[in-house]
Amino acid sequence: MQSKHADLPQLQGRLFMTDGGLGTTITFHHGMELPEFASFLLLSHERGRAALQHYYASYAELARTHATGLVLDSPTWRANRDWGETLGYDAHALFQANVQSIALLQNIRSHYATPANPIVIGGNVGPRGYGYRLSRKMIPREATDYHRRQIETLVDAGVDQISALTMNYPQEAIGIALAARSSAIPAIVSFTVETDGRLPSGESLPDAIARTDDCTGGYPAYYMVNCAHPGHFEPILRDSDQCRERIRGLRVNASCRSHAELDNCGKLDCGDPEALGRAHSDLLPLLPQLAVVGGCCGTDIRHVDAIYRHCSDANQRSAVAKA
Repeated sequence: MQSKHADLPQLQGRLFMTDGGLGTTITFHHGMELPEFASFLLLSHERGRAALQHYYASYAELARTHATGLVLDSPTWRANRDWGETLGYDAHALFQANVQSIALLQNIRSHYATPANPIVIGGNVGPRGYGYRLSRKMIPREATDYHRRQIETLVDAGVDQISALTMNYPQEAIGIALAARSSAIPAIVSFTVETDGRLPSGESLPDAIARTDDCTGGYPAYYMVNCAHPGHFEPILRDSDQCRERIRGLRVNASCRSHAELDNCGKLDCGDPEALGRAHSDLLPLLPQLAVVGGCCGTDIRHVDAIYRHCSDANQRSAVAKA
């Protein structure tokens, strides 16, 4: 059973934006603790729910300002079984957190979406272990079984797609894509890379994408790169055109530091938003199908605004040159 990938609004030829670094925004700008970087915990208290509402609404307003569409991924990156148990959530509480996360985004969409500014809701499925270092490996069948319950919950709650973010080895990405296929929901797979452009497991980005496609019949609607600075993966894209057509989304870090350096950094490294935007316009010739741009760790609305502006301006210059 195939999902209707072509129906996704962000695949209709217009550049969309997505949000920025939810966890770092809440931690460093709102001054709220996120144990294990689990944003879904914010749903459990009034202050947290207000912070999430403000965070997502600010990006909806930014998308409206730029007259573009928006992809919003739910705060459920940590809302899977193992992390839930670590954080004291039983199966029912975890189910409620996933459902409430989607309800929050549906509320945002009801207030901000228009036919000219559609909002796509992604059910954010994170890794079973750590996103930035490989703690254990599952085979694809095990990964499918592990992630199936969360994916089914998100689908029943009304998501438009499953967004598998910060995948650090292909077998887990394969399992998530297969679980999404069994629910007939589009799957977006986003890999993270180290400063050398390789996944934490050691595979190259082109090899990881090719392996995931081979094992799923090309099921993912497209691929993304997240939680990495453009400087980390641009050389890979220049050296190999193997995966360029399949990468249609970027959620980058503000900092050019490695994952290990960021983990040990007590201060927020927010880099230079305009420089980050310029780096994206330089990437456009290497990613001809780029459809969604946004941020990850260290980024906020300033970065996403700059990224979108530079990409949009570059696209307009390219269109004029071709005319």
